[in-house]
Amino acid sequence: MPFLPHISVAIPLMDELENLPALVECLNQQTYRNFRVYMCVNQPESWWEDEAKQQICTNNAATIAFLQTLENLPITIIDRSSRGHGWPAKRHGVGYARKELFDTILQTVPEDKIIVSLDGDTVFGKDYLMYIAVQFAHNPHLSAIAVPYYHPLSGNATTDRSLLRYEIYMRHYLINMLQIGNPYAFTALGSAMAFTAGAYRRCGGITPLQGGEDFYLLQKLCKTGSVSVFNRETVFPQGRESKRVPFGTGPAVAKSVSEQDASYPFYATASFEKVRQTYDLFPALYEKYIPTPMTEFLCSQLKTDDVWQPLRKNFKTVQLFVKACTERVDGLRILQFLKSEHRQGSSNGNFAEFCTANDIPLPEGFSFESTDIRQLDEIRNALFKKEMELRKRKALVCV
Repeated sequence: MPFLPHISVAIPLMDELENLPALVECLNQQTYRNFRVYMCVNQPESWWEDEAKQQICTNNAATIAFLQTLENLPITIIDRSSRGHGWPAKRHGVGYARKELFDTILQTVPEDKIIVSLDGDTVFGKDYLMYIAVQFAHNPHLSAIAVPYYHPLSGNATTDRSLLRYEIYMRHYLINMLQIGNPYAFTALGSAMAFTAGAYRRCGGITPLQGGEDFYLLQKLCKTGSVSVFNRETVFPQGRESKRVPFGTGPAVAKSVSEQDASYPFYATASFEKVRQTYDLFPALYEKYIPTPMTEFLCSQLKTDDVWQPLRKNFKTVQLFVKACTERVDGLRILQFLKSEHRQGSSNGNFAEFCTANDIPLPEGFSFESTDIRQLDEIRNALFKKEMELRKRKALVCV
């Protein structure tokens, strides 16, 4: 067996004291022991003077005190919450916490070492780090893994209904992207990523944002290396309501099912097929102009009359041209195209058509607003099974 690499586990923490015991237990139970944990307890400095935020400040102080009592866990604590150590104005959020963690790790580890990104509310099985280590060891060309995820239900009917609607949306999107064989077929969760230190450096690292930084990081890793979407172990993040960031699981769960439809619609399978057709035409576009289903949208979006000619001019082989096209028509452009194609009010029909094509039965009178939670969960589980089959099929090497 190849030498298994050292793993650095990066975990941002804010107001997570209640979840820490379960997280620490998961880490202590890992069968793979060649790892160190880095935790960044963080908040804006100004919150110390904000009465409405005092509870979070107190929780973070107790979190640091708890972490300092841990004796058996190799841990580095990054204090970005105590008085005088919090984030300055306009420079805060989970994106900055992740960057602080990753930058700290990069100061101490060589390029072939692994960084595993988690969250404070995430749990996982005892072999989680082992399977990540083995996958990277067997695939030295691998840059990153977008790990499979699954949100446990909370028992609160309103929260669970919104959570299931959002997770079903995400699985519908990824399954379609995997079925058309797109290189940007991944789900970006900060609690479900792993990458080599070298790949992180090569892609330019994470760009701190108020939301979406995980998506942009994985997109950059796709452009600069190989990203797997398969792992034998799944992570289980909480699907809790949050308004700390503008989009993602927390804000989605905070919306009602009807409100989600505007932000997280089910796109038509035919629209994904147009993406596939466009990608299939990239080699032919090197030789001459050919209309593609996405050309008009791309010209409008990029404010140009010809999106392909500059690439032909700058990339002198078909292989380099196709790579340049793939980087130009990236995951963000694909999502923007799908949104431009979407017809308001078509989500339910699009989802029903998708389920029929994939042999996923829907109960009579199906509705995200009224169908029983148990039945929604069954649909989620059927999609999860389908998605895992496709993830495994896409994997560079199954280990």
